[in-house]
Amino acid sequence: MQQLEALLREASDLAAGVVVPSAAEAEVERVMKICNACRYCEGFCAVFPAMTRRLEFAQADIHYLANLCHNCGACLHACQYAPPHEFAVNIPQAMAKVRGQTYSDFAWPSSLGTLYRNNGLTVALALAVGLALFLVMALAKNGTLFHAPLAGDFYAIFPHNLLVSMFGPVFLFVAVALGLGVAKFWRGISAGDPNAAAIAETAHDVLKLKYLDGGHGQGCPNADDASTLARRRFHHLTFYGFMLCFAATSVATIYHYVFGWEAPYALTSLPVVLGTLGGIGLLVGPAGLLWLNLRRNAQHGDAAQKPMDRGFIALLLLTSATGLALLAGRDTGAMALLLAAHLGAVMALFLTMPYGKFAHGIFRTAALLKWAIEKRAPNPVGVGSE
Repeated sequence: MQQLEALLREASDLAAGVVVPSAAEAEVERVMKICNACRYCEGFCAVFPAMTRRLEFAQADIHYLANLCHNCGACLHACQYAPPHEFAVNIPQAMAKVRGQTYSDFAWPSSLGTLYRNNGLTVALALAVGLALFLVMALAKNGTLFHAPLAGDFYAIFPHNLLVSMFGPVFLFVAVALGLGVAKFWRGISAGDPNAAAIAETAHDVLKLKYLDGGHGQGCPNADDASTLARRRFHHLTFYGFMLCFAATSVATIYHYVFGWEAPYALTSLPVVLGTLGGIGLLVGPAGLLWLNLRRNAQHGDAAQKPMDRGFIALLLLTSATGLALLAGRDTGAMALLLAAHLGAVMALFLTMPYGKFAHGIFRTAALLKWAIEKRAPNPVGVGSE
């Protein structure tokens, strides 16, 4: 009878246009109100001073605070109301569940976000292997799977225009999907208009991963309550490794279209050096993050998101490993096979970017920008520290 009454109330609220919070959102609202009365963790990260600027937590506030949270875990171990206390306050886990929900809710199209969130590791690996096998079969059909050494000339295997026609639409789709998703999120949280100071602060906090220092500079807990900077360092290796690979691709594009210098490039050339350093960062960083993920305290996050997390890590590892293997074997007769494997991993990585763990970096940056804007405005509540 109680379940029927709850369903009838929910149906009535929906008909009246009332926003019905999910169970995850209701939990964040509950624990935020407890934290707002305590405020012991106010100096840990941006979530808590942002919390003090509110007495009530609407759905938009919950989405904002959940993405502002860096899932550090320090507040859980410092909290006097954490489990097994009857209040059962677990900020990292509550925020993680809402973050996972926002990736799906704000994804475009949302059906793909749901698919990847529920089956992340399987989808990632199946997509990478499937795309690589397709390319391998295409090469085998043309009789170019094994060949005489081609001095690293990738375009002798897949012509430049063919690669552009394959990857160009994928990159465009990823940019549009991520752009539409974060724009919808930004409108929802009513972030305001950014200024130069807020943008500069956000860039600093993102590039430094400021809020993975545990609030005291010693890092965040992982397997237990001991602080470690390992998560911050592995994130840095991953992020800057990715950016170096992106820089390598950008420089090679300029070489090709502006100067007319076509690949292959020498091992000492700027694109190859940048790509090699980036590949190493993308190998060490994700390997470290996977190691930490496997050892992570179960109370620090949402167990349902582990497939998504590990799927993204697996694709990063596949991309970097196949890229470095391709570099090592580009002057051999196995270059075509190695190239097909690398292109399959890269294509799978980009196709899943808007619906997996990569999206959290975009949404978190938007939340940090809102915080940088918000903290410069008068406190509407009039209490709490900045």
